[in-house]
Amino acid sequence: MQKIKVQGMRFVDEQGRERIFHGVNLKGGQHIDWLDEEFFRKGAALGQRLLRLGPHWDQFEPEPGQYNEEFLAKVDNVFNLAEKYGWYIFLDMHQDCYSWFREPFYSGGAPKWACLTDGLKPRKPKIVWAEGYFIDKARWRCFDNFWRNAEVHGKGLQDHYAALWQMLAKRYGDHPALFGWNIMNEPFPGTPGGKMFRKLVAKMVRIGFVSPSLKRIQFLKKWRNPDKHGFMLDVLTPKIMAKVTGARSVTKILYKFEREHYGPFIAKMGAAIREVTPKGIIIFDQCYYCNLGIPSKMPLPQGEDQICFDPHGYDFMVDTPAYKHANNPRVGFMFGQMRKAQLDFGIPVICGEWGGGGEGEDFLPHIGFLMDMFDSWNWSNCYFTYGPALFDNPITRYLARPYPWAVNGTIDNFNVDMENKTFTLNYTPNNSDAPTEIFLPNGYESVEAGDAQVSYENNLLSIHTNAKQIVVKYK
Repeated sequence: MQKIKVQGMRFVDEQGRERIFHGVNLKGGQHIDWLDEEFFRKGAALGQRLLRLGPHWDQFEPEPGQYNEEFLAKVDNVFNLAEKYGWYIFLDMHQDCYSWFREPFYSGGAPKWACLTDGLKPRKPKIVWAEGYFIDKARWRCFDNFWRNAEVHGKGLQDHYAALWQMLAKRYGDHPALFGWNIMNEPFPGTPGGKMFRKLVAKMVRIGFVSPSLKRIQFLKKWRNPDKHGFMLDVLTPKIMAKVTGARSVTKILYKFEREHYGPFIAKMGAAIREVTPKGIIIFDQCYYCNLGIPSKMPLPQGEDQICFDPHGYDFMVDTPAYKHANNPRVGFMFGQMRKAQLDFGIPVICGEWGGGGEGEDFLPHIGFLMDMFDSWNWSNCYFTYGPALFDNPITRYLARPYPWAVNGTIDNFNVDMENKTFTLNYTPNNSDAPTEIFLPNGYESVEAGDAQVSYENNLLSIHTNAKQIVVKYK
């Protein structure tokens, strides 16, 4: 397998070809046994070749400095299967609400010994799992102590965390399937994050009372009879979202956290990994609240050019039957803000979490909208999340769509017309003999690419050409 590196705002392989990746998540490590031969074989046939593997800190290090070799052996097996089937892996140190504490919280992350609540007791959520971010002072205190590197068992929490990353870098740094190191899933500011939530709610309430663009009668009609009048959250338009997320009372808290805590943390973890290996891309998520559409301004670590941005985003009804009401303009606004952040950073993107699911198939056009948007920005992506039925689900009609797996040059733009089954790629060719490879799940009917040499194997259309445009009619 070719090593993947960052070059400006692109991923490139050893032949200098620009690469785009499609893949999936596995959240947590409790279901790591799902990642068997069938997973990698079926996923590859659907064009999925990137795995965001997200175990929790407590699964790696149940006791300070004592690493779980039984679990690590399972991770070893996943890496080896990935290599066999041509997948890449980036390790995600996944956390939701800092730690598990006790079931059934739908949270996870730090081991119990790293949960410094200072005597505060965690609250059990009553409606949604994410309540821990909004109202749980014990979880806020855990984050507070983590960000200040509070000492536990003779060493700072972040120093324990860095040592864990160094162990993983030693173990997987030379593995052919390695893509990179995803330092922390959706970091949360702690107590300032609770303040951000209150500011967001206050801004929303003020808009609700004074904004002429928020039609309150329309809202009530939709709430009472959504089938007749539409979904009530449609009143949260991009214009309203911009006012809420752009409030200075909110952004100044976020940017202070990024400047004083999160940016230095990413630099520290990256430096720890680089003491062990130069290999693997450093991957950073945005703050949890940035998923709403607050553009990150996280300071990038100096001297690190192998780094990429991993934004996440969902509409509000994700993972519920109401997902069929997902609002494309609103989600487009959220991701548009993340695109602004990327352009400011000047680095490539893997959208590490997106999608989700609901009942039936009504939400599938929304999936198509998101994938069209990612394609328009040349974004790689990992669908959230994998379960045993995913690769047999109707959603594969959208996930298994053509994309440029490897382009012998620099991509200008590409487009998938699913209705007319046409894939179009415009690019600036390299002066090399390397092929351009396009993923096509069911073969092709014709190729327009000048005087091209074409072959098709393992769902990849291989094209040798110097033409600046490739048009493929696929089956």
